[in-house]
Amino acid sequence: MKKVIITCAVTGGAHTPSMSEHLPVTPQQIARQSIDAIEAGASIVHLHARDPNNGRPSGDPEIFRQFVTPIKEATNAVINISTGGGGPNMPIGERAQAGRVLRPEMCSLNMGSLNLVLSEMAERKREWKHDWEEPFLRGTRGLIFRNTYEDIEWILENIGNQGGTRFEFECYDIGHLYTLHYFLERGLVKGPLFIQSVFGLRGGIGAHEEDILHHKRTADRLFGDAYHWSVLAAGRHQMPVATLSSLMGGNVRVGLEDSLYIGHGQLAQTNAEQVRKIRRILEELGMAIATPDDARDMLGLKGRNEVNF
Repeated sequence: MKKVIITCAVTGGAHTPSMSEHLPVTPQQIARQSIDAIEAGASIVHLHARDPNNGRPSGDPEIFRQFVTPIKEATNAVINISTGGGGPNMPIGERAQAGRVLRPEMCSLNMGSLNLVLSEMAERKREWKHDWEEPFLRGTRGLIFRNTYEDIEWILENIGNQGGTRFEFECYDIGHLYTLHYFLERGLVKGPLFIQSVFGLRGGIGAHEEDILHHKRTADRLFGDAYHWSVLAAGRHQMPVATLSSLMGGNVRVGLEDSLYIGHGQLAQTNAEQVRKIRRILEELGMAIATPDDARDMLGLKGRNEVNF
């Protein structure tokens, strides 16, 4: 029986606290929701940090440590630290600082720059909790989310080679697959790769069925059987695209970073709620859910005792 890895992206770098009262912000909230999502069936938790004083995305390893340590103590899950969510305008050494210091089993790694446009999120009327939120979102119309070849190589060297961390390679468009192939040919990354195809974000590839098929066909041609495929989709596309990709042999990612909803117009109250929903769908389709140790074996991870937290 096929085993599917469920990743849960618990809290986002791009989303702001005002978008949902259920989005975890403080280290205590992030730890609690992560543990609940793992108990619901997630084998990997993908994590960003926020400054608990003002809600801003942060790359501070000591803020990360406040929630990754209790998650590790309470669960056997794979902890995946973002290298992209500390703020698009941060220097790469600051943005990816937590991955370098904490040496987790996994980090995310964005495989290319893109126009990450989030300004539409500011159009709905809402009570903003912090004065930076609305201007930041509106300002993304002029934002380039920078992930240059130099940035990528810095992360591969300083977090991968020096820390033994493996990566969730986030590919927002077809060109990002070719960028990953370039680094594979140079020997800077090695299989098995864990490719996270990202659909439905403004500035990246869409979430049409043909987009998903094209991404998968291209990855198959470039990487053969040397990779594991996972998929995330933004907003209303989350569950339909996860279901479709699982039927195509893929793994799935859900979580409040990617969608704040559990159904049409209905806010999810927890990350675990989304994990339980996709788990039920997968099991009804005859698939087994990968345990954390299954994920470690599939992805060639170094093990939970080799981290610095």
